[in-house]
Amino acid sequence: MVFELLAQTFGPVQQEYLLEARQMQALSFVAHIPLVCFGVAFPALVVFTEWRHHRTGDPVYRVLARRWSKIMLALFAVGVVSGTILSFELGLLWPGFMATFGDVFGLGFTLEGFSFFIEAIFIAIYVYGWDRLPPKVHLATGIPVIVTGLTGSFFVIAVNAWMNNPSGFTLDADGQAVDVDPWGALFGNEYLAHELTHMYVAAYIVCGFLIAAVYGWRWLKGHRGRYERKALTIALTAAAIATPVQMIVGDWAARTVAEEQPIKLAAFEDLQETTKGAPFTIPPGIEVPKMLSLLAFHDPNATVTGLDSVPADDRPPVGVVRSSFLIMVAAGMLLLAVAAWFLYFRVRHRRLPETPWFWRAVVASGPLAVIALIAGWVTTEVGRQPWVVYDFMRTEEAVTGAGGIPIGYATLAIVYASVLVAVIWVLRRLAAHPIEEDLETVPEARADG
Repeated sequence: MVFELLAQTFGPVQQEYLLEARQMQALSFVAHIPLVCFGVAFPALVVFTEWRHHRTGDPVYRVLARRWSKIMLALFAVGVVSGTILSFELGLLWPGFMATFGDVFGLGFTLEGFSFFIEAIFIAIYVYGWDRLPPKVHLATGIPVIVTGLTGSFFVIAVNAWMNNPSGFTLDADGQAVDVDPWGALFGNEYLAHELTHMYVAAYIVCGFLIAAVYGWRWLKGHRGRYERKALTIALTAAAIATPVQMIVGDWAARTVAEEQPIKLAAFEDLQETTKGAPFTIPPGIEVPKMLSLLAFHDPNATVTGLDSVPADDRPPVGVVRSSFLIMVAAGMLLLAVAAWFLYFRVRHRRLPETPWFWRAVVASGPLAVIALIAGWVTTEVGRQPWVVYDFMRTEEAVTGAGGIPIGYATLAIVYASVLVAVIWVLRRLAAHPIEEDLETVPEARADG
């Protein structure tokens, strides 16, 4: 009933500002998705760090975990803001989508809501329970934070996977979804496994490299005590292990795209014509014979569907998709080089690299990981166009007919700019508290080792 009322109130008509509506959604997504990475990966790093304190008795681990838990809480609060905005945008900007398919994927958002409330409860207990709970009990309260961070994102990613590979319903003569199987829709599509794995691994890459970038900057400035060393080791280890794993997952994802969304794959490579033994083009225009067929199907002579297989109106904007794909791949390869550099010294020499060039690379890896993340999502979301639900509903059929999109767009930009300023201020305040003071409160802790 709610979805039907949305459709009647904001029913789709000729929308002059379709592009602006898409840009609004993209802006919110760009603001929210890095926070999702921290929601997935950061609780595990914080709890692991506290566990290391219990295991070794080293008080520096406790100080590090306690400081990180405050950052975790601050980022969770910001994620609440951006996530709430995204939820409202789905109803206000895309009522046709919600009215037609809300009963199909609505279960996912309902379950995500339960995960969110449980996460909010336990993250508060964890952050404010350091001096109020027995040590082992406090450590245990971090486990639900880890689990709900995973489950909350799981259900949202399941909805996105369904949009790329819809199932669990049929459309009647009026274009409405009937014979709905919500569980089948969420868990029965071919995209869920690789999207979920791809995002979870990406979360550890983004979280690990961003944390390492902060402490890498401190390292370059001469702050090289045990506190910084342990923070860098934990963050870089997580990112360095996840990065090569992502290469394998990326191959899996590309092969799934080749089978389920061949036009998206054609847009990756700007493959105009269906080709047997298709080449892969490396900028600036170097062709590797049969490489695309080999990458997509593990067969150098496989036929790869080209853009000519569908009308021009059914093709995604190739320039955007190909550019974002190349950016994602290039950024991933650079991050892989940093990860290999770190792992070599860590495994072979049992120490951190000493050259300033490594630490400059670590500082650059933080924003580079975010660029790779956003480029990857642009690739998959813009690559699905012109469909909001692949092969069932076009984006222009889902958009609202209401006016005021430019005003909303400008307001949203101001809101996110304000939130960004607030986040920077909060994080700087947390970082400004002298580490030495925290270490002095724990017996036997020393900043200089």
